[in-house]
Amino acid sequence: MSTTRPHSYGQLGMLIDGRWTYETERQDAVIDPASGAVIGYLPCATDADLAAAVASAQRAFGSWKDRSPLDRGQILRRFADLARTHAEEVGRNMVLDQGKPLTEAIGEIRFAADHADWHAEEARRIYGRLIPSRDPRVQQAVTREPVGVCIAFTPWNFPFSQALRKVVAALASGCTIILKGPAESPSSTVAIGRLMQEAGLPDGCLNIVWGSSSHISETLLSAPEVKKISFTGSVEVGKLLASLAGRHMKRSTMELGGHAPVIVFDDADVEASADALAAQKVRNAGQVCVSPTRFYVQTGAYDRFLARFADKVAATKVGYGFAEGVQMGPLCHARRVTAMEGFVQDARERGAEIVTGGSRIGDAGFFYAPTVVAGGSDALRLMNEEPFGPIAVVTPFSGFDDVMRRANSLPFGLASYVFTASSSRAQHAAKALAAGMVSINHFGLALPETPFGGIKDSGYGSEGGTETFDGYLNTKFVTRFDARPE
Repeated sequence: MSTTRPHSYGQLGMLIDGRWTYETERQDAVIDPASGAVIGYLPCATDADLAAAVASAQRAFGSWKDRSPLDRGQILRRFADLARTHAEEVGRNMVLDQGKPLTEAIGEIRFAADHADWHAEEARRIYGRLIPSRDPRVQQAVTREPVGVCIAFTPWNFPFSQALRKVVAALASGCTIILKGPAESPSSTVAIGRLMQEAGLPDGCLNIVWGSSSHISETLLSAPEVKKISFTGSVEVGKLLASLAGRHMKRSTMELGGHAPVIVFDDADVEASADALAAQKVRNAGQVCVSPTRFYVQTGAYDRFLARFADKVAATKVGYGFAEGVQMGPLCHARRVTAMEGFVQDARERGAEIVTGGSRIGDAGFFYAPTVVAGGSDALRLMNEEPFGPIAVVTPFSGFDDVMRRANSLPFGLASYVFTASSSRAQHAAKALAAGMVSINHFGLALPETPFGGIKDSGYGSEGGTETFDGYLNTKFVTRFDARPE
């Protein structure tokens, strides 16, 4: 397949106190996952740069926290308009460093702009309250105040939307933020910084740094000015960062890994469910924290579902993200291809059937065929470890209690999906599933106005809905005694 670049990759920089830095002593290479070629270099922050970012964010916080929510919202709305205007340009860079098809990249940016609009409006409704007192001479009030300087670490799978969720939540709340984006797909983070500047965001409110994530997190979390961390990524790294945050008594929001169960009952519309799930499975090459991964299909519908689902997955057009009609691009980096090969080898060794896929595509880049594995036991690695790639495992179940036990057996608890025509089954499944989000008969997650987060090892806190603000606001209680005038 041709991977000739039809677009020139943009310049990558680091943003501190409103000024961009493009060259540093150490730089990391950025790889095009479709070809494996180096397409750019990323500057890396020194300790002095990190200190400057903290000082800049702290200075900016002094005035930003006092800006009215209306003023803050106007900047976020201007940003949203600019993001939509430049969606294709930003999306083309995303194809080059992340790999997803251009239509998906543009859709991600436009959808993320909705988050900016929603936070701009909802920030005007961060209310306090009065609490009736037991003494008429006493007034009791509760106010909400921004916590201060925040830091955020965002992943490579949705490089624009995942970063923007954290940035707009912090800014709308009156906080300032230091952002460490993904080194694998950095152009989206740089685009957010540029568009925020164009929208009129004051210097220092958003700072962007690059370099070793472990060094940056340890350095910034130890800074007394930093009050909160938000992280999206793996369970292992999330637990480490949560422990660091706890050591320094810093707030944290953790959106970690998932291994989403899909439960298809035999009364569901089997063909429609299979079609919808196949499209969702190959979205972003399966590199989605809420991607459906463990498929439990009731025995009465198992054969029909598996045949239809596998046919749809096998028909996926895989190729370069700029090619016409491509539905799935390469995986983001070589490590994901190696991981897919490991899952498939384990499935074969344990007697499962590789219904379709099961191998890499071509010699260039990081392409892997969409894969369906059937049968096997719950001991399969695919049944216990999040694949984070275009692989699904389908297994039968008989009864309600059995499938709920199996679905809840892992330490993950992010998203889950149920397909059934029975309102009773839907209600009982929603109650029984141990997950932060349950979607029934469709894929209704990740809207700006709805909560987004998990339980158990999948993290805590929300990256959506009004619950988002809880992580960026302090609650202050004020009580005042006024003696009666004589």
